[in-house]
Amino acid sequence: MESDQPSSSDYNQPVAYDADGKPLYAHPLPPEPVKTDNQAQAVYITQPTDLKKPVISDAIKLKHNRSKQVFPEIDLGESEYIISAVQRHPIGLFVPFAIGVLFIAVSFTVLFNYDLIAKSLQLTGDAANPSVIIFPIIAFITAVILGTYIAYYIYINNKLFLTNENIIQEIQRGLFSKREQIVNLANIEDVSYGQNGIVQQIFSYGSIRITTEGNGTTYRFSCVANPKEYIAALNNTIETFRSGRPIDE
Repeated sequence: MESDQPSSSDYNQPVAYDADGKPLYAHPLPPEPVKTDNQAQAVYITQPTDLKKPVISDAIKLKHNRSKQVFPEIDLGESEYIISAVQRHPIGLFVPFAIGVLFIAVSFTVLFNYDLIAKSLQLTGDAANPSVIIFPIIAFITAVILGTYIAYYIYINNKLFLTNENIIQEIQRGLFSKREQIVNLANIEDVSYGQNGIVQQIFSYGSIRITTEGNGTTYRFSCVANPKEYIAALNNTIETFRSGRPIDE
């Protein structure tokens, strides 16, 4: 018995006509894909666009604003404030200042006693005239003063700050060479200090060392005034930070 439906090979033949006489065709639906357990499926995750910022208390805002006013050169986070700034001992300036004063004193001595120097060296003519060396002496004294100031500028601009979140070290290696290192308190593995020699013991200064976890990077800061007190404060701040308790100044 023959079926009234067209065969699978006659899908291009019309099976009926509509009211306007247009042919209607019958086509089989495509087979649905078979899902397997090992077939990878795409998963789309949407994130909320209205992420809420952490609430910062008025006390922390006040400390943050105060730190920005006192240390405007430090880049602090919204909830970050400076607890203490390491003071470098002035003894570190003794050598450059002593050399500068010595050179200036020698220069003035030569200038005011040039007559005697010229006679002892048996200089004659223009070489024996004191006015000949005035400009070179002034230029030399100016260079010594400038060099002493540069040494002073580099020394005082090497700074170390302890905040409620990080340790920030500003390194000034030259007049136009400066960089900043930031170490999070959670990444600090060990802190220590050292005082070598009787001079450092008498004048109460030394160096501190900070070692980080993971790569074991070590940061050093020399000529620190009262390093023992600073290391004690740093250890207390790290312990408080890791325990989640609020940090007091």
